[in-house]
Amino acid sequence: MGDFYQTEVISTLHRFKADNFAKLEEDLIEYSRHSPIALILPSLYSELQGEALKKIVSELKQVDFLNEIIVTLGNANEDEFNYAKDYFSGLPQKLKIIWNEGERIRSLFPLFEKNGLYVGDPGKGRAAWIGYGYVLAEDSSEVITLHDCDIVSYNRELLVRLCYPVANPNLGYEFCKGYYQRVTDRMYGRVTRIFITPIIRSLEKILGHLPFLVYLDSFRYPLAGEFSMDADLARVNRIPSDWGLEVGVLAEVFRNVSPKRICQVDLCDNYDHKHQALSADNPQGGLLKMCIDISKTLFRTLASEGVRFSDGFFNSLIATYLRTAQDTIKSYSDDAAINSLKFDRHTEGLAAETFVKGLRIASSSFLEDPLGSPLIPNWNRVTSAIPEILDKLRDAVNKDNE
Repeated sequence: MGDFYQTEVISTLHRFKADNFAKLEEDLIEYSRHSPIALILPSLYSELQGEALKKIVSELKQVDFLNEIIVTLGNANEDEFNYAKDYFSGLPQKLKIIWNEGERIRSLFPLFEKNGLYVGDPGKGRAAWIGYGYVLAEDSSEVITLHDCDIVSYNRELLVRLCYPVANPNLGYEFCKGYYQRVTDRMYGRVTRIFITPIIRSLEKILGHLPFLVYLDSFRYPLAGEFSMDADLARVNRIPSDWGLEVGVLAEVFRNVSPKRICQVDLCDNYDHKHQALSADNPQGGLLKMCIDISKTLFRTLASEGVRFSDGFFNSLIATYLRTAQDTIKSYSDDAAINSLKFDRHTEGLAAETFVKGLRIASSSFLEDPLGSPLIPNWNRVTSAIPEILDKLRDAVNKDNE
């Protein structure tokens, strides 16, 4: 995004020019000798059938600065796991595939349960958490980076820019969040545009200046799935297991890292991946479920900061949100007009109304059970309860990959 604007709380690292890519990559090769980098790829088996992952693998074959790649594979039977091993076998880096449905990995879950550790339902959150555990078990990488496997517009510059702020010891960042624009002939990113920003600003109108809300509002794309971090953060950060993952990760980083050690980086000219359906009548799917899960994560985080919620508060919040969202839609309509983009005000309005429905469901659920499903515990707590768990995890993954 072609500006030099800095937000109030965290550093924003812009992409003013693309012709320094080779220099950044050369620097990363040098930095990675002292701070080895692990890439975690949470992937569903179905993504191995798509064009996006083929391009990602092709680009990764040209990357020289990664110490290891960990694919944490979901929704795969034994034949599909074996297919995945062959699919990724051409990667030149040290590679491990975590078979989440495999017997060896599944055998660890009764051990977690026996020790009172909730590790979530299958999904990206638990897949990422398992991946972190394996990196910690191997203890050969100091930087962890993660991105999705459905990025249609992927090239390795995205990975270079994502890793650089944490791997470069002269910058001193512990956590880096990616951001990008999602525009073709129209604007995408409805949950970010029409829900996240308006709900954060609505909360600020009602609650006043809260450092956590100011911090969240500093991120240009808080729902981006791409980030890098110091590996030690994987020991102390807890993880939501639902669609609240990205906001929950930012909340944990807020608790554990000084804002001066947090940044966001512009990754690419444009970003395209699969688009979720609105699912206006299905609270268990699509953007409606995403809205519900994100809302509950926000409410629980704010409650832990001392905010008190009530029916009256939520009624005010919903009214404030809808007004703010409608004003935001007008701004985006004008933005689309000056850029000659397609823009459907009616569809955008339906999205806002669907998110109101999600807010009602989330607020009711929160008042019934303010704690809800617990976060997946951090690895420090897990290793305290089960000292041998990292060895067991490493052995399970390594045997599956023999």
